[in-house]
Amino acid sequence: MPDALLTPIEIGLTAAIVTIGDDEPAILVAGETRGAPEAERTGLPFGPFDPLTHRTFEIGLRSWVEAQTGLAVGYVEQLYTFGDRGRHARPGDTGAHMVSVGYLALTRMSNNALRVPGAGFQPWYRFFPWEDWRELRPTILDKTILPLLNAWVDGTADATLAAGRRERLRFTFGAGGSPWDEERVLDRYELLYEAGLIEEARRDGREAALARPSLPTLGEPMRFDHRRILATAIARLRAKLKYRPVVFELMPREFTLTELQRTVEAISGRRLHKQNFRRLVETAALVEPTGEMSTATGGRPAALFRFRRDVLAERPAAGLRLGGRG
Repeated sequence: MPDALLTPIEIGLTAAIVTIGDDEPAILVAGETRGAPEAERTGLPFGPFDPLTHRTFEIGLRSWVEAQTGLAVGYVEQLYTFGDRGRHARPGDTGAHMVSVGYLALTRMSNNALRVPGAGFQPWYRFFPWEDWRELRPTILDKTILPLLNAWVDGTADATLAAGRRERLRFTFGAGGSPWDEERVLDRYELLYEAGLIEEARRDGREAALARPSLPTLGEPMRFDHRRILATAIARLRAKLKYRPVVFELMPREFTLTELQRTVEAISGRRLHKQNFRRLVETAALVEPTGEMSTATGGRPAALFRFRRDVLAERPAAGLRLGGRG
C-alpha cells in the first residue's frame, strides 16, 4: 500500500466569532498556543479535536475558544470543512494532515470578557478592504485588484481557461458592468488566491504567486487558512441576514432603528436608504416598540425597539430581504 494512503489525519476546530462595535464588524483573534512558525500572524481561535475530552465538535470548539480568549460563546453554527493539501502544512512538515471544521459564532461586544493575553477583536475589513462599500466604491478595486486580475486573465495562454477566468472575474468582482454581489466574499478571495495575488498563496507555494517578483498589499494575511475561513463566515452571515433574524444576536436588548440599520450596513458592507430600510423592517415585523426613548444619540430622542421573538414561530424565513446592488 502506498505510504501516501497512510498519512494520518488530524481534525482541527476553528471559530470565526463576529461582533459589532462602534458600527464596525469585528472578528475575535487569539494568540498562538501551539508553537507554529506563523505565530506572529493574526489567527482565529483554533485547537485540535480530542475525542477523549470532547464529546462533540461543538463542545471542543467552545472549550478551545474559552481557553484561548476567555469568551464563552453563544450562537454557533458549523460553516464548512476545510481540508485542501497545503492549507495548514508548515515548511518541511511530515506530520498529520490537518482537516479543520470551521464555525461561525456571534457575540455582543465584550472586551471585558477577554481575559487571555493576545485575544482581542479586530475589524474584519482590515483583512478584506475591498468588501466595504458603505461610503464609496473601494479605491483598491480600480487601483490595484482589477488591473492585476485583468493582466492575469490576459496572460492565460489557454483560450478556454482564459474565458472561464474572465467570466469568474465578471461575476465575483462585478467587472465589465456586472453588479457587485456582497455575498461572493469567498469567491473573491479564492480568485485572488488562484491568481497568486495574496500572501497566503505564496506561503502555500502556489506557482502563480511564486512567479511574481512582489505581491501587492491586499488586506492583512492570517495564519494558516484562517482568512479563507473568515471569508466563508462573512459570506454566510451576509446571506443569512436576508432569511434569518441573526442580526439581533449582535444587538443589545433595546436599540433604535438607526442602530439596527448601521449594524446591518456594517455586516453587508453597503449603505442602505433610511426610509426603505425602515419600511423593510416594518413589513417584516421583526421588531416592536418598547415605549421608551433613547437620548444617547445627542440629538432628538429616538424610539427604542426590541426584537419580536414571536416572528420565529410565525414564519420560517424571518429576515431582512435587502435588495441587491446595481
